[in-house]
Amino acid sequence: MSYVATDRVVGSVTNTQAQPDLLGNLFPVGDELDVPECRVTGKVPEGLRGHFVRNGPNPVFEPIGTYHMFDGDGMLHGITFDDGRVSYRNRWIRSRGLALELERGSAVYPGLGDVMNFPPREVTGDAGPVKNPANTHVISHADRWLALWEGGLPTEVTPELETIGEHDFGGRLKGSMTAHPRLDPVTGEMLMFGYSLFEPYLRYHVVDAGGELVHSVDIDLPAPVMMHDFITTERHAVFLDSPIVFDLENLGKGPMVRWKPENGTRIGVMPRMGTAEDLRWFEIDPGHVQHFWSGWADGERIEFHGSRFDAPDFAIEADADPNARNENRETGRPARFWVDLDAGTAGWEPMDDLAGDFNRINDGLNGQKVRYLYMSALTEPGRQLGDFDSIVKYDDDTGARTIWGSGPNGHIGETVFAPNPDGDGEDDGWLLNTVHHDDTDTTDVVVLEARDISAGPVATVHMPRRVPFGFHANWFPTT
Repeated sequence: MSYVATDRVVGSVTNTQAQPDLLGNLFPVGDELDVPECRVTGKVPEGLRGHFVRNGPNPVFEPIGTYHMFDGDGMLHGITFDDGRVSYRNRWIRSRGLALELERGSAVYPGLGDVMNFPPREVTGDAGPVKNPANTHVISHADRWLALWEGGLPTEVTPELETIGEHDFGGRLKGSMTAHPRLDPVTGEMLMFGYSLFEPYLRYHVVDAGGELVHSVDIDLPAPVMMHDFITTERHAVFLDSPIVFDLENLGKGPMVRWKPENGTRIGVMPRMGTAEDLRWFEIDPGHVQHFWSGWADGERIEFHGSRFDAPDFAIEADADPNARNENRETGRPARFWVDLDAGTAGWEPMDDLAGDFNRINDGLNGQKVRYLYMSALTEPGRQLGDFDSIVKYDDDTGARTIWGSGPNGHIGETVFAPNPDGDGEDDGWLLNTVHHDDTDTTDVVVLEARDISAGPVATVHMPRRVPFGFHANWFPTT
């Protein structure tokens, strides 16, 4: 194994304050690599050709104040599969804020827990008052790769993971963009939304197959909600208005986000090209979903699945006890939701009591009825929110559950489905995920047959160095 270390950005984080979100495999890597060939155990499937790309926080400089992993500069990790060979490349996303900090040689922006403490404008200039780290997701639409962070505009990058810059759809995107847009595999459209701390609290958008933003709707909500994901069907956009809200009066004095169950929870349904007047709301029990699988409509009945929290706590606050933040924090559990448009009713029911999240499907069926659901789960004793160790496959037709575990020293990220280009079934393809081994401080990328995940990896790609814990990943096939 060989690699070429570039003379690009070099990180300087030391974590002298022992902040918990910078310990262990949350600690950032300090440079960028190009590795032309990675060592592989097993055999890479012949049909697996493309890029497995994972986004996540990787701060360049020592943080200002309390650090939350939501704060870190985005870094893309790209693993390319090509005729049985596997290469690796990682790149920081060069946001305007990071460019300013690189010029000054230190951090300028505080984290989300103190986000309203804006740096002086004479310091930030054109970089803006808040840094957009683009650290949450990465997608491809209309021949454009976008790194996403739901607090701002998307950032365009190249397939080589180099940064182009923020993308506002020709000036038509006003405000932020969700990190979870929905891509319609039939029409080629991208449906998305953006939430805000200030009115309008929610905006919904449709981008056509050519990449042009063609439809926008301001949606009236009673409070500024932290809405991370939504679902679409062939005819609808569906929102969950849950009571996890930004507390503007508390900014700078306490928790930035509060759980207020007294606000209630609603499911909102509107036609995909509808107006605010077309939106219908349906009350359900208080709860929150961070990530959904998919949704579909059967006549006037809409069904969808997600990982449901009774009362989430994401610890986005400046004065949190850094040594107790992860203790007893709830993790979501699979649930099934439904809306009956004719009857004017909605509800939900639990699917399983297994704690987990990072829900994925075969994206070629987004907005349609799906049978197979994939989730990252906690099965090892003592695991806490986000510290996943297993990949779960649900068969929604039979109720069967299959699990592959990475072991007591394994820690996984988000599972991505890579379809077999010669296949014809919903689960005809492979599941890819990163596995960090805390006993060796190394990271692998595992490839499992989606039809039989319990058999374990058919190929294991050994990374040239560890890949820090991150957020979302995607598969971009070679065409």
